[in-house]
Amino acid sequence: MRLSRSPVEPGSTVNARTLSAVSGDGVAVPDPDRLVHLQFRRFAGCPVCNLHLRSVIRRHGEIEAAGVREVVVFHSPAEELSPHTTDLPFAVVADPTRRLYTEFGVERSPRALLSPRAWGPIVRAVLSGVREVARGRERLPSTSPHGGRLGLPADFLIAPGGRVLAAKYGEHVYDQWSVDELLELAATTPRTPRTNPAAR
Repeated sequence: MRLSRSPVEPGSTVNARTLSAVSGDGVAVPDPDRLVHLQFRRFAGCPVCNLHLRSVIRRHGEIEAAGVREVVVFHSPAEELSPHTTDLPFAVVADPTRRLYTEFGVERSPRALLSPRAWGPIVRAVLSGVREVARGRERLPSTSPHGGRLGLPADFLIAPGGRVLAAKYGEHVYDQWSVDELLELAATTPRTPRTNPAAR
């Protein structure tokens, strides 16, 4: 089911806004000096989200060196996200009303979990998650997460002027840019001309 907003495509312009991170910090999107990788995940403690975010954490220095700021959005409330985000090196934004999801056209669908392409990552994520929980590095997710389990991921690369340089809407729960793909996009996608962030 596609939400009411049309997909955001390369060439679209994102209006300037300051988001509130779970940490309490303000997060400017677009960022005046860096590219923003705005990624939409699912719920607090989601094992598949954690599997992907571990790769982002491991290579966060490379991502920053490429001039990219990570901003990760979940549809869980801040109080549910807080225990899961204490040590993350990037901004995490709670969007329990799905306002940003709607604005960016990020959808929910049963194929998030039912696609055969998702089954391998789901198994890896659960096994890896059990190990991380046992080591005290991660927490278990809620048994009934806010917003449900059928969310799909999405990625957007946004230039300082607000122009969307690249976008990806996931077809299943583990369908997102890898870190290598993100770094390649950051290196090769033209960043000009800038557009007025107040314009659509």
